[in-house]
Amino acid sequence: MELIETAIKDVVILKPKVFEDARGYFFESFSQREFDRLIYPVNFVQDNESKSSYGVLRGLHFQKPPFPQAKLVRVVRGKVLDVAVDIRKGSPTYGKWVSCELSEDNHYMLFLPRGFAHGFSVLSEEVIFQYKCDNFYHPECEGAVAWNDPALQIDWQIPVEKMILSKKDERNKPLEEMEPCFFYK
Repeated sequence: MELIETAIKDVVILKPKVFEDARGYFFESFSQREFDRLIYPVNFVQDNESKSSYGVLRGLHFQKPPFPQAKLVRVVRGKVLDVAVDIRKGSPTYGKWVSCELSEDNHYMLFLPRGFAHGFSVLSEEVIFQYKCDNFYHPECEGAVAWNDPALQIDWQIPVEKMILSKKDERNKPLEEMEPCFFYK
């Protein structure tokens, strides 16, 4: 497994070693030992999977304290643009974001520590998306930043008229209107 740094400290891409031959491919999609060695120990407690079609935009979501979540995300089938936004007040990269194309072809995984909002847009006809979380889901702790926050100016790589959003994600507020819940240490 290879670690690829991004422009935001602590948000990293993991590139697995893929073994391919005439039968197909094999790779280790997760190893606690390798993860601990490359990043730091994180106890993942919940795995989630979603299926979406082209144009679906999910995000930018996070869970507020006392139940924040770090996530390790990947694509099983298809392709997405995956986005992490630093929402840690006082961070040198507060309000900045990084993106990474995750696909069934590159097998990349993106790790987002606690204190980041997360979202993705589906660039393929269909996607199967998986993510590991280090805390259980608590609906009362849901938080979100507007996908179209003008200060962020995220290029989701799909035309706005083709975007498919949940009713909830249509109503999220820009980062500057939110009460801070994460603080940089």
